[in-house]
Amino acid sequence: MIHNIKFRAFVYENESVDEISQAILNILPEAEIEAEEAEGILEDKIIILSGVVSKKRYTKAFFNTLLEWTDLDKLNSDLERKMDDKGNWFLRFDKADALDEKWTILDSGDSIHLKVKVAAFPAKKQIAVDKIREAILNK
Repeated sequence: MIHNIKFRAFVYENESVDEISQAILNILPEAEIEAEEAEGILEDKIIILSGVVSKKRYTKAFFNTLLEWTDLDKLNSDLERKMDDKGNWFLRFDKADALDEKWTILDSGDSIHLKVKVAAFPAKKQIAVDKIREAILNK
């Protein structure tokens, strides 16, 4: 159902890299996290944590947990808006909640960003939306 999951989170000066890394691992336990330093608008130091999870058993485990731990009505109602024309599904999770092993989906703000590539052929928005919606409704 999912080809891969790309993730990214920004760690600001008042945050701990270890804590944000753990928050990511609470959502994607097998993730290999890469860190890159960047400079913010106000010249403050930012660490960007990122990576890709592509093994089928890990993407399947993520999707099954997503269906168990999140608000399915919100997931379903946001689906069209959070899917692009190529079948990429964009999700954001609250960093603080993820650290506490809760999966709270956000629409904006400081969060862990996921780009979930849905396995759909052809790779079109409506086909991907239909596949995810079917899985949600059959849960």
